[in-house]
Amino acid sequence: MKLDGLRVLDLSLFLPGPHFTMMMADHGAEVIKVEPPGEGEPNRHIGAREDGTSVYFRNTHRGKKSITADLKDATQRAALLELAATADVFVEAFRPGVVDRLGVGYAQVAARNPRIVYCSIAAFGQTGPYRDMPAHDLAVEAMAGVVSLNLGDDGEPAMPHVPAADMAASLMALSGVLMALLRREKTGLGDYLDISMHDALLAWTANVTGDVFAHRRAPIVKHERTFGGGAFYRIYRTQDGRHVVLGGQEPKFIRNLLTELGRPDLMPLCERGPGPHQAPVIAFLQDVFATRAQSAWVEWFRGRDICFAPVKDLREAFDDPQAAARGMRLVDPRGREHIGVPIRFAREPGRVDFTLPAQGEHTARYLGGGGD
Repeated sequence: MKLDGLRVLDLSLFLPGPHFTMMMADHGAEVIKVEPPGEGEPNRHIGAREDGTSVYFRNTHRGKKSITADLKDATQRAALLELAATADVFVEAFRPGVVDRLGVGYAQVAARNPRIVYCSIAAFGQTGPYRDMPAHDLAVEAMAGVVSLNLGDDGEPAMPHVPAADMAASLMALSGVLMALLRREKTGLGDYLDISMHDALLAWTANVTGDVFAHRRAPIVKHERTFGGGAFYRIYRTQDGRHVVLGGQEPKFIRNLLTELGRPDLMPLCERGPGPHQAPVIAFLQDVFATRAQSAWVEWFRGRDICFAPVKDLREAFDDPQAAARGMRLVDPRGREHIGVPIRFAREPGRVDFTLPAQGEHTARYLGGGGD
């Protein structure tokens, strides 16, 4: 596999760090999870459990090894630094400055191992006025302006239901680490990565900053093309109380649907772009979609060249034949379900190791002495 032979030490907790190091494990890296004494990784204990383990934990820690280490203990800290001298990647997600105070910061690790690629993940990064502000995903989404874009029908901000800041940081960290490893092949030296969840999420707003940059103002959300301001990029309720979406505003899709529905006269309103002038088109489509059940619309749209999709719940999404065809729902020998590997190589594809480590299971192997 692509990352065979790489050793990763992961001191991060919760989602961004564990998710990106799990992707490395899926592609062959030896990932050693460093858990604090006591409860260990918090997501071991969050959410639904199966066979004594949380699904959240298995979605972020499959195929890893686990050691426990109290970094305030000089002996254990020294043992961890010895292990870091053999590693390729070191990941941490403490508040800024904590690893330096504990004696396992970049300077301390790189002094022993100049080839190390050291990645710090924090809500707001290692610099700036908010660096010491405590924050998880929701607060970062709020500070990045993303919550303000996620409005309900009442015009009030709604809870985001995908941890966009966490996952953006995960992918930015993976990309940065792989870049640094590639560069190391030429220079022989590692590097330090300062990954900010806030930075990562701001970088994800490329398609919605038109008014922000061109007119120096916040977008009017309900008029934006990707937030419901266009009739052909919008959610519609069906007769049975479920929902469908139109998801493409290219002229050909608009023409195809309005012609099929006998209302080509509405096309000029759509051609003017998103905004209040599309209200008659939206009202017409709301009335039309309310005449049939979701399943009937799925059949009606089949074979028609129009961007359309039914709104599935998450269970339906993982049961969908597309997810099966792409291996995005895996079932292990014990019948437990897992999220598949999204990075697909023709050569050396990723391979899931369904094994989940007990807390501290590999401490003696990697740190020596007694212990778990």
